[in-house]
Amino acid sequence: MCAHIVLAEDDEKQAELVRRYLERERHTVVVVGDGRAAIDTVRTDRPDLLVLDVMMPKVDGLDVIRVLRAESDVLVLMLTARSTEDDLLLGLDLGADDYMTKPFSPRELVARVRTLLRRGQRADEPDALLRVGTLAVDPAKHVVTCDGERVECTPGEFRLLETLAGQPDRVFTRQQLLERLHGFDRYITDRTIDVHVMNLRKKIEPNPRRPVRLVTVYGVGYKLTTDERP
Repeated sequence: MCAHIVLAEDDEKQAELVRRYLERERHTVVVVGDGRAAIDTVRTDRPDLLVLDVMMPKVDGLDVIRVLRAESDVLVLMLTARSTEDDLLLGLDLGADDYMTKPFSPRELVARVRTLLRRGQRADEPDALLRVGTLAVDPAKHVVTCDGERVECTPGEFRLLETLAGQPDRVFTRQQLLERLHGFDRYITDRTIDVHVMNLRKKIEPNPRRPVRLVTVYGVGYKLTTDERP
């Protein structure tokens, strides 16, 4: 799959290395050196994927994601030297689709890009509307509604709901959800799923403290239930 990719990286040597590896895969790559240029280029070029370093001049990479997620569903692969859990969770919560911590293997980056592009291609294919009680998930339009009202979700939250809604009443462990959302990565922990669940409950539950839709099965994981009675 050949794609148009914007690479936002201010380290020229790193950018050149990544660019060469991506172009070997026949992707078209545009390199920019700061966060402001990343925003402007995504707006004008409408790429398939943004590979984004977090530590960027002019506009921080996390702020780039904040801005773009308000106006674009471009796939975002975040590159970060910040390996703390809170930093990584923040990036995912803002809407990054995947991340890699520096230093990384360029070959692994190419593999991650390939996986993200396949995921994006599947998202463009028509899918059946998923209904669970009064909750509806539309994979084709990337829209969630609850009680007839639209629910704004980050990409991670949407993928979690889509996974659960695809098999209502099935209990998924945190590890199963992590693998379906982000693939195997030694830096991600169960807390990633817990953060998504906490945020989703604020959006879809009548009382987030006493959930009746997205419920916890203690000692196992989470499920989206067809029985919404308290």
